Amino acid sequence: MIRPRGKLLKHLLLFVAYSVVGSLLTLLIIFVFTLDARTDLDLWHLADLDAEFTADSDIKTFDQYLVLEERLFAQLDEQVYAETGLPGDDVANRFKRGSLADPERWPRNWNRSYEMTAEDPQAAVLLLHGLSDSPYSLRSIAERMHAANAHVLGLRIPGHGTAPSGLVEVSWQDMAAAVALAVNHLADTHPQKPIYIVGYSNGAALAVHYALSGLEKPGSPKVERLVLISPAIGVTKAASIAVWQGRLGHFLGLEKLAWNSIEPEYDPFKYGSFAINAGDVSYRMTIQIQRLLDKASVAKQLSLMPPIQAFSSVVDATVLAPALIKNLLGRLPAGGHELVLYDVNSKAGLDYFYKWDPKEIFRTLKRAGVSSYALSMVSNRHDPGGKVIERQWEEGGTDYNDTLLNLDWPSDVYSMSHVALPFPPQDPLYGGMPSEPSPGVQLGSLVLRGERDVLRISPASMLRLRWNPFYAYQEQKMLRFLDLADATDPLRN
Repeated sequence: MIRPRGKLLKHLLLFVAYSVVGSLLTLLIIFVFTLDARTDLDLWHLADLDAEFTADSDIKTFDQYLVLEERLFAQLDEQVYAETGLPGDDVANRFKRGSLADPERWPRNWNRSYEMTAEDPQAAVLLLHGLSDSPYSLRSIAERMHAANAHVLGLRIPGHGTAPSGLVEVSWQDMAAAVALAVNHLADTHPQKPIYIVGYSNGAALAVHYALSGLEKPGSPKVERLVLISPAIGVTKAASIAVWQGRLGHFLGLEKLAWNSIEPEYDPFKYGSFAINAGDVSYRMTIQIQRLLDKASVAKQLSLMPPIQAFSSVVDATVLAPALIKNLLGRLPAGGHELVLYDVNSKAGLDYFYKWDPKEIFRTLKRAGVSSYALSMVSNRHDPGGKVIERQWEEGGTDYNDTLLNLDWPSDVYSMSHVALPFPPQDPLYGGMPSEPSPGVQLGSLVLRGERDVLRISPASMLRLRWNPFYAYQEQKMLRFLDLADATDPLRN
């Protein structure tokens, strides 16, 4: 009687196992066909620009990097622009010469690396843009720091500024190697001047990585201070899983599976489409940062990290904002570090509609404490009239001071966004109140109304805030932190 029951149980288990495997295969097939049914790839998704810098390139100086970059843009012209022809109906296609989104419409093509030199500068500053971005994203900061007598280098990070296909094969090692070249260049150009790095999003992660790597390499140029804007210190684990989608696509010969999103390219200085590999690069960079932090902690070297000033929104759809505290600032000993957080608009009356919990970062702050860094919160929740104030806690302190700022919270803005922080309201491309006309498209207040599911541009991307209402405050904080500020501060009452 026992043996028949054992056989029955065995058959039942096999049936369940085969059913599970069959169901998973069915779901996988549906998943693959759904992704492959998306819009067709274009030239800019498939271009093979092999003049891009890699960590294995025989490039030893930043001047050589620029020569290679010139070859890279010549390849872009040959493989993409020469094939796409005149705009025609594609009046906003970045990859059509003469279109409204053509980067060459601008006085400078901000997709390329650039330098703003000074004869006897106070400091040398390296600017590192974000993932899928370009050197344009830190343009306003570059111009302001140059006006404050800094030598500024805006680096085009490998994989960027050309075609979205550039992000399909790039590695974090390629990016880190380019950063090291740029820092060495600044150190050689101004050997007696302090070097600062300002990094945005993934560029902020690269800045932290360089500083941590320097703890293991005593002979490498030292960075005196870091400014991090919307830093990508923690990203969702979905980025690490998604890379298997790209590998599956490569195995099956389905090129579309290498892409997280395939979007119109209407922004002259930022890719619309996003490669799976790009998310994996960002994830791997965060892992490397934690590995270096662990090693530095064991070696008792974390006190040697340069002072860090970080800016973040309490809500961020691109990176995990609480990770900035848990995975970086909360791990460092006191050393002149500062965190600046932008609250949600508490006077907008939208609490009922929020699906994002802005209190998560406050809970993280409470658990971690603020003993090792100063904290500033920009908010209107603490003023009865809804005015914007800066609430400050000094490093190691429990009491705070409130300062009324000469700034207003726009009534139609409920929160900051990841992409907004580097851009002033006056920015001609992304600003909501541009001070000069854009040479082409103007995206800061782009809102198109009509029926849903008609446009290839998602409503979410159009509604996302692209400019920082508090940019002037942020800029002044940065300049003071880097000893580049004027004596007066017009933003404080």
